[in-house]
Amino acid sequence: MQFVEPSREVLAETLLAAGPGAPTLCEGWQTQDLAAHLYLREHNPRAGLGMVLKPWRKATEKAIAELALASSTPAAFAELVEKFRAGPPKLSLFALKSVDHTANLTEFFIHTEDVRRASDRWAPRTLDAAYSGALWTELVKRAAILYRGVDLGIVLVNPAGPRHVAKRAPVSVAIIGTPGELLMHANGRTGEALVSFEGQPDAVALLRTAELGF
Repeated sequence: MQFVEPSREVLAETLLAAGPGAPTLCEGWQTQDLAAHLYLREHNPRAGLGMVLKPWRKATEKAIAELALASSTPAAFAELVEKFRAGPPKLSLFALKSVDHTANLTEFFIHTEDVRRASDRWAPRTLDAAYSGALWTELVKRAAILYRGVDLGIVLVNPAGPRHVAKRAPVSVAIIGTPGELLMHANGRTGEALVSFEGQPDAVALLRTAELGF
């Protein structure tokens, strides 16, 4: 099943509902910065490189800041979000379904929650089982990288399904939650992820202070 296009719609609607100037969980970014990031990664190859390669990072940050500033009014912000909603150009790598799925499935879920959970009043969404399963599959593929900075064994536990050993070590911590919540935790949204832990108290304390994600 294809979940990226509906996820794009949900993210676009979440951004529009929040409006420009609203907070996000992305440090230093408001909603217009996030919208600029989402648009540029699909429409500007040079800016996209800076999101993954350090030598181009400053140029990318500048491009995001400039577009965010230009999109800080309600009308300009809505226009930018609609351009993002329309999807990548035909010649973009993101136009390939395989790339779109790999690059955007978890990206869109996380950034939707980055906007939703920055509010004082939010509640977790009830996700379709197939969608939740797709998020779990992508999480398993990346878990070792996302938890690479933790000097612990990591076991991800989905109460309704499987478990996955993300990293092996003499001392391990089990992280328990639904796939969406585990995905948020693994990507550094530790304070807003609805997960629980099983393990030695000092190991759990170490995990709570670790830097996670890319």
